[in-house]
Amino acid sequence: MIATELATHVVAAVQQGMLAAPEPKGIDTQGIVKFFASNIAPILLAVLGVIFIGRASRGEISKVLTSSAIAIVGLAFIAGAATLFFVGDYLINLIFN
Repeated sequence: MIATELATHVVAAVQQGMLAAPEPKGIDTQGIVKFFASNIAPILLAVLGVIFIGRASRGEISKVLTSSAIAIVGLAFIAGAATLFFVGDYLINLIFN
């Protein structure tokens, strides 16, 4: 009898502890984007620069220019996507506020 009552009290305490647990938080996507923009992107650009300098020193200027143009176009697309994100947010706020 004592064991059953003790088990009942333990189960009730565990259930109350679970119900009182805080709500889980979402993923901090802005923190992740900020981390990539501040840490990963400069490293990748530095690696591209080293590759371009290495190719240029071997006389492969046309390949360097082609790769540089592709990298610049890629960065322009990324900047354009970010701009469209902010423009879209502005338009939504303008229409619905």
